[in-house]
Amino acid sequence: MSVRMRHTHSHTRNRRSHHALTAPRLSKCVKCGALHLRHTMCVTCGTYKGREVVDVMSKILKKEEKKKAKRELKKGEPEKASKKEKKEEKAEKSASAKSSDETKAEKKEKKEKTATKK
Repeated sequence: MSVRMRHTHSHTRNRRSHHALTAPRLSKCVKCGALHLRHTMCVTCGTYKGREVVDVMSKILKKEEKKKAKRELKKGEPEKASKKEKKEEKAEKSASAKSSDETKAEKKEKKEKTATKK
């Protein structure tokens, strides 16, 4: 078995010299002057290379309308029902489901009877 070479601080630091992170390259928007990543559209005004790519104002208005509609829905909802009311609703639903199962079974029996008569 071979003996491993020594692990010196200078060797480690030389290897790690390439691990440094670089800051992202930012450019100024021609239209609004905000900083944005290169080769991407400006997030604040929606332009790329001096022309409008995305209509940012319409997107903002659409988001506001959605939020407003959501708030109105929350205001219009009735308050939460008590536990007893929820249990009663579940019992009613299960009872109606059982009755529908019974009617399905009755229909199957009728079909079998008519099939045997023929």
